[in-house]
Amino acid sequence: MVSNIEINKSLPRERWGEFFDQFSNGNRGRHISIEIISSELGDQELIQNAPLMAIVYDRPGKGNDLVIEVGKTEVSYGHTIDAPTEVLTGQASNGQIVALSISDAAGSKTLINLQAN
Repeated sequence: MVSNIEINKSLPRERWGEFFDQFSNGNRGRHISIEIISSELGDQELIQNAPLMAIVYDRPGKGNDLVIEVGKTEVSYGHTIDAPTEVLTGQASNGQIVALSISDAAGSKTLINLQAN
């Protein structure tokens, strides 16, 4: 779980598109879980142990959202984060990204935990 990992490396917004393209290509098929932390709705686990297909960022003016897609050969589940405001990464001691925390304009956080390869 994320609690063992320090999620503290902030990604500059201008790099989000490039980062998520590279991240998706390098981690496609890696199993993830997605959890929402929201003061309004409470904490919710959305998906557990599902293969990552892609994370796609559309910059402001083009959609201003981030979509997490899971599935093996086709998208079986998608989660959209409207108006993301911050992306933080958590890394294992070997430098591999094992968690992402994405904050949105509504004050919610989406946590993505990645299983070890």
